[in-house]
Amino acid sequence: MTPTSKLEAVNVMLSSIGEAPVNSLSSGLLDAELAETILNNANREVQSKGWHFNTENGYPLTPDNVTKQIALPTNTLGVDGDVQSTQLDIAQRSGKLYNRVGHTFTFDNAVKVTIILLLDFEDIPEVARRYIALRAARVFQDRTIGSSELHGFQQRDEMEAKLELDEQENRDADYNIFNGVDTYSIINRRG
Repeated sequence: MTPTSKLEAVNVMLSSIGEAPVNSLSSGLLDAELAETILNNANREVQSKGWHFNTENGYPLTPDNVTKQIALPTNTLGVDGDVQSTQLDIAQRSGKLYNRVGHTFTFDNAVKVTIILLLDFEDIPEVARRYIALRAARVFQDRTIGSSELHGFQQRDEMEAKLELDEQENRDADYNIFNGVDTYSIINRRG
């Protein structure tokens, strides 16, 4: 057994509406193309939330030597300044890093950020692939057939897969009540 491929995910989606599986993503079948588009959108939507597997903390970004601008990787879904840096309030604009405090795209020094990256479907953990495939299958069925009975069954499967993804996230990220920014600021209040 191997992790779910993109082709397998598309075939799960096709089976959710009673369609036969395809042998390749370039089959030319309209339903398969629609399924792949919905899968890509679901993948982007789910990863946009930022998970342990696609979020990099302390990610260094260096300004260009000529323009002093910082181009973000093309697969950037979100970016935030490092918690330790209080002089910067940064945002993602036009594929570049923007300094909201200085109202400029230029930076004199390298910046460390927390960045959320869009990974290829095959590069994410199996538990995330399963959730994304089931979510995409429900959306696909809703848009093509619209059966409320099938929607209910698929929604249940989707919710179970989301629960498994959340549990895996909690294990991988080692969350506890003391590593959140809000808790840190409360504990370190000065009276």
